Amino acid sequence: MTKLAIMGAMEEEIEPLLAHFENVNVVEFANNKYYEVNYNGLEIVIAYSKIGKVFASLTAATMIEKFACDTLLFSGVAGGINPELKIGDLIIADKLCQHDLDITAFGHPNGYVPGGKVFVETTKSLREVAIKVANENNLKVIEGTIATGDQFVHSTERKDFIQSTFNADALEMEGASVAVVCDALNVPFFILRAISDTADMDAGFDFDEFLKSSAKNSADYLIKIVKELIK
Repeated sequence: MTKLAIMGAMEEEIEPLLAHFENVNVVEFANNKYYEVNYNGLEIVIAYSKIGKVFASLTAATMIEKFACDTLLFSGVAGGINPELKIGDLIIADKLCQHDLDITAFGHPNGYVPGGKVFVETTKSLREVAIKVANENNLKVIEGTIATGDQFVHSTERKDFIQSTFNADALEMEGASVAVVCDALNVPFFILRAISDTADMDAGFDFDEFLKSSAKNSADYLIKIVKELIK
């Protein structure tokens, strides 16, 4: 690893990451800001993509192609649909899928298009480092399937469909698109989410309150992972 990309979807997800660094250089490109820092000799580029699969794909590809990052870590929040996951819990994606990708009318399974695959697996060696860090810090972290779609899921019916179709543990709006980009470009990657809500909660609950605390949980854990990667 010579240059590390760290990304989130929202400004609130990278603010707690940036708080760990000084001497931040800001580069503006493609209607976004990229924050360059140096951490114990490792060059790091940090950015938030904006919400959704298209923006996440653009940002991930930019960090790899323009900024020459050769490893990508994603830190953010997600909705839990595994009943064991509570607000603030941490989940590492072992694989990701797009729950809203649907050409079943042509005889294909949900989440699949020709030339693609339903599930994209994350990089095993990065997951192993993350589990090691979690064990050393007495953090409860699970590995599981994360489903991505361009919608904030709050209906029990939709949650049940995603859980039964993909056996998903958590829901969010960017991870699988980042996975597709990294997989296609042969870049090791890792997706970490802290649970900020459960998918059957009322959409009118105070999401912002849980977003802030869960994003900090995710960011603090990710910084510990970075420290382990550069040992």
